[in-house]
Amino acid sequence: MKKIILQKGREDSLQRYHPWVFSGAIKSLPDDIEDGDLVQILAADGKQLGIGHYQVGSIAVKMLHFGSETVTIDETFYSRRIAAALDVRRALGLLRDDNTAFRLVHGEGDFLPGLVVDVYGHTAVMQAHSPGIHFDRDKIAAALTSLPDNLVTSVYYKSETTLPFKAQLDPVNDYLVGGGHADDVAIENGLRFHIDWLRGQKTGFFVDQRENRCLLEKFSRGRRVLNMFCYTGGFSVYAMRGGATLVHSVDSSAKAISLTDANISLNFNCDSRHKSFAEDAFKYLDRMENGAYDLVILDPPAFAKRKSALRNALIGYRKLNAAALQKMPSGSVLFTFSCSQAVNREQFRLAVFSAAAQAKRRVRILHQLSQPADHPINIYHPEGEYLKGLVLWVE
Repeated sequence: MKKIILQKGREDSLQRYHPWVFSGAIKSLPDDIEDGDLVQILAADGKQLGIGHYQVGSIAVKMLHFGSETVTIDETFYSRRIAAALDVRRALGLLRDDNTAFRLVHGEGDFLPGLVVDVYGHTAVMQAHSPGIHFDRDKIAAALTSLPDNLVTSVYYKSETTLPFKAQLDPVNDYLVGGGHADDVAIENGLRFHIDWLRGQKTGFFVDQRENRCLLEKFSRGRRVLNMFCYTGGFSVYAMRGGATLVHSVDSSAKAISLTDANISLNFNCDSRHKSFAEDAFKYLDRMENGAYDLVILDPPAFAKRKSALRNALIGYRKLNAAALQKMPSGSVLFTFSCSQAVNREQFRLAVFSAAAQAKRRVRILHQLSQPADHPINIYHPEGEYLKGLVLWVE
């Protein structure tokens, strides 16, 4: 195993179990080191601090193991970590006949940095966010299909857009084990959804909004609902079941609108309460009538994928929320979100509060939302908290 030596005094974060080694902390590394290599991390005095995967970039190592003990990173290692992650999901009550969609592995939150696994039915969709996980994909697939009760029978690998571009790995999205259909149906809290993991965004569905969709359902009865950036229409389907009088879904992608319509039809046939619009969000908000909706969901894609985009992202959140708040009637409810990891909770709140002031509306916070428990946050890695949400009462 290749060795990386840290500068003196730079071992503190690893002794606190932070799972990243930054390039600025490194004193020396082997001349022949390559992306994805398994490496030992040594303090300046030669003491082993742990083992991880090396990659080119500011985050130079993602840690798989801490301490002086030597471990083998093989199928058995991944099996133990994935089995531990599954135990958490069982404890959460996510494995049920009326719920077959959940996140099984959430990177650093499950002590497997660089790995994301979502389960839909009996298919696991795997994403690698580091070269080391990419090279270990077959070991991980074997560990997944070895889970008890035939939980996973197919593993689809989907990392074309998630691996660091500097690695130049050119991965191919394909099945590592088994096979499936381009359009399978998964069940979330008794509602059915088409999951297109072959062509859809992320792993095919935004599992991270499950609990927030449940909350929205409770607010929906008798309300006129607008779901902006609807993607596959998750919030729209829950609002329909919750008893909304009308639900309008908006997304700039015609493909997303098609998926939304399919999911509405799957659960409610041709229910006339629902209409969809393939249109830019800001243009739609600009032309919509005052008071047209009394429950609005703003769940945009990440406005800031890196710190350098933070300022523009906060301006975007302020403009978006102000545009909606200006036209919402008294007594309405706004669900507003940010999935930008670069935007922290306080920054997002300030952007929304600035929007309320700009719109000259009085608002109250009813709920502060986050990612669900199957997207756990490693207590030593606060950067893992990426999803922020507010439920506001608009006077």
